[in-house]
Amino acid sequence: MKYSFMSFSCPELNLDEMLSIAQKYGYDGIEPRIGENHKHGIEMDSSKSFRKECRQKSEESGIQLCCIATSCRYADPEINKTMISDTHKAIDLAGDVGAPRIRVFGGAIPEGINRETAIDLLVKSMQDVAGHAAEREVVVCMETHDSWCNPEHLADVMKRINHPAIAINWDIMHPVRQEEATMQEAFQVLKLWIKHVHFHDGAPDDKLVMVPIGEGYVDHRQAVDLLKSDKYDGFLSGEWINWEPYETHLPRELTAMKRYEHDR
Repeated sequence: MKYSFMSFSCPELNLDEMLSIAQKYGYDGIEPRIGENHKHGIEMDSSKSFRKECRQKSEESGIQLCCIATSCRYADPEINKTMISDTHKAIDLAGDVGAPRIRVFGGAIPEGINRETAIDLLVKSMQDVAGHAAEREVVVCMETHDSWCNPEHLADVMKRINHPAIAINWDIMHPVRQEEATMQEAFQVLKLWIKHVHFHDGAPDDKLVMVPIGEGYVDHRQAVDLLKSDKYDGFLSGEWINWEPYETHLPRELTAMKRYEHDR
């Protein structure tokens, strides 16, 4: 398994510092979150020279820029065109810095829009960007999140798109948190399209509060076993937002995941 972490763990660190702590704690990659003023500096408006520098630093460090995490979302027709434009920009950013994935959202379905209309919007949006993504050797991964926590809904979108440059970012928490599917059910429905994974744990008494892996309601051991059984070769990326100091959770959470990986 390959492990990474999103820059929400350490928004105050620049790219050099992020790469350094990834090496220190034994991670294989990092996932820069863009549009949040994180100090890594990788953004849609980054210069060509800076992008080249970031790619070189990643390659020299042996730590991959595994995914560019965006906030692009498509279910709202009022912002859909802007989101598609931003997705094209994010694809070019990922291609320039050497990131093979970008993370996007389906987005919350606004009042007055039915799910079938929202599905049509998602399908058309992804069809618009799929060719560009393929040219840049980038896969656009839609997350199990917001109005798309039911695995069947996201699988329906993927079946209609049917393009290798469009896939799924399986956030293992959200289908369980929203009680849309068990871990096993979610994996079986989505496994054909899973190209990136997010992991984190939540408190049983408050589903929005993060806790150390193994203390919450998310069965990470089962998730790891399912992915290994399917020979998943992508990244598992820890997403911890506004939580503990990175020095506390980054080494601890990786240790927990590797223990599950090897305790079989």
